[in-house]
Amino acid sequence: MKILALGDIVSPGAVEGLKTRLWDYRKREKIDFVVANGENASRGNGLEADAAQDLLDYGVDVITGGNHIWQKNSLRPLLESSKNIVRPMNFPGECAGNGYTIADCNGYRILVMNASGTVYMESLDCPFRSVEKCIESQKGKYDISLLDIHAEATGEKYALARYFDGKIQGIFGTHTHVQTADEQILPQGTAYITDLGMCGPKNSVLGVKSEIIIEKMRTKMPLRFEFADGEIEYNGVIIEFCESESQGLKAKTIKRVRF
Repeated sequence: MKILALGDIVSPGAVEGLKTRLWDYRKREKIDFVVANGENASRGNGLEADAAQDLLDYGVDVITGGNHIWQKNSLRPLLESSKNIVRPMNFPGECAGNGYTIADCNGYRILVMNASGTVYMESLDCPFRSVEKCIESQKGKYDISLLDIHAEATGEKYALARYFDGKIQGIFGTHTHVQTADEQILPQGTAYITDLGMCGPKNSVLGVKSEIIIEKMRTKMPLRFEFADGEIEYNGVIIEFCESESQGLKAKTIKRVRF
């Protein structure tokens, strides 16, 4: 079983690029299942309903979110009805959508969870307790568990990974748009990377035109952000799982990828 986890998808161009690249990449690398963070895929941040449906049609099995996932009103009904889109579970219960889903793939049940960090971000329910509660409530209902921790602080992501080592098979961070080089199998068997990186314009500052970000940082003046043009690059990891007599499906390898 091979699972591809893609980092934050940034810009409509990145969405459109998957139309011609993702299914080919899945076939070439023998990918069984794809998770991607889509909260920045549409203009002005957020995810439009049409863009979400495009991602699902182009080869993404489950879309995860973050603090911008509710920015587009068109997505909210889809968040309520679709089992293929999740949002951070530790936001208030009144927010549209669900914090986890269970998807079927090749006879396996994959639990995909989404949580937000709280360090340097909004004050929310504790991600440790929220994720733990989810795991306990879904016990016996899944074969593989995955967590997208959408957070700013690397230490918070790593602490969550250490806490859930052996309890969740795959944990990956999103939000910073910069891929980290710390992919590893933790001591109790969890595949982990602090941040998957960005899927968006290569020649940019986190997906935005470089000159805009430079001017804002130099002058401190408010500016309208615009997505950069040009070559699109996709960053993420492939986690390969194997059968274990004592533990069921277990993470065998985790590899950073860029295509």
